[in-house]
Amino acid sequence: MTIPIIKVQQLNKVFSTDDMITHALQGIDLEIQQGEYISISGPSGCGKSTLLSIMGLLDFATTGKLFFEGVDVSQLSLEQTAAIRNQKIGFIFQQFNLIDELSAYDNIALPLRYAKQPASDKKIKEKVDYCLDVVGMTSMAARKPTQLSGGQQQCIAIARALVAEPSILFVDEPTGNLDSKSGDQIMATLESLNNQGTTLCVVTHDIRYAEMAKRKVYLLDGQVLGQTNLAQQGVF
Repeated sequence: MTIPIIKVQQLNKVFSTDDMITHALQGIDLEIQQGEYISISGPSGCGKSTLLSIMGLLDFATTGKLFFEGVDVSQLSLEQTAAIRNQKIGFIFQQFNLIDELSAYDNIALPLRYAKQPASDKKIKEKVDYCLDVVGMTSMAARKPTQLSGGQQQCIAIARALVAEPSILFVDEPTGNLDSKSGDQIMATLESLNNQGTTLCVVTHDIRYAEMAKRKVYLLDGQVLGQTNLAQQGVF
């Protein structure tokens, strides 16, 4: 039996202040297999981004279990957790988080240059050129982010997330800062990546984009309201 990339068991997340306790996630059970395209949708405040942050090792659950490629993350040190996050997880956010002073090429190269074992310049060029080609941005390699449209900047952010060859891409509202045409292009790019084997977990409030996934998870008030798996239905 194949070990899932992500396995969540009875995951709970509680935020506490002096006068309020918020149960952001309650009893979440979820698995993500290699090569899957899963969307997580639901109304604002339902826990989508919180769940993504925990699965992406940016945050920690209050209770429950999280396994990454079969490894119980709760048994790891902060350094070991950070190593998994840096080496095996790619992130794409609503904010592009590009460095304006650097070219598109150098923004994409950053994860390789700051890796624990930095790649050679030749290897970096091979990987960056490949990722630029994948997102259709080869001709924009020398441009700074301020010289690119929002959709083009998001393509560069996708290429940067891909360059270290992560096991999974976590994508949080990738079209939030884009017009509908650019948003459609970004989602088409992500769908193409999945068709080529990239594992995707996309959080979106846009039902049109959630419907593009092969498995759809619906959250409400921090709980899984339901799931639809098109692959099991024979659609894919």
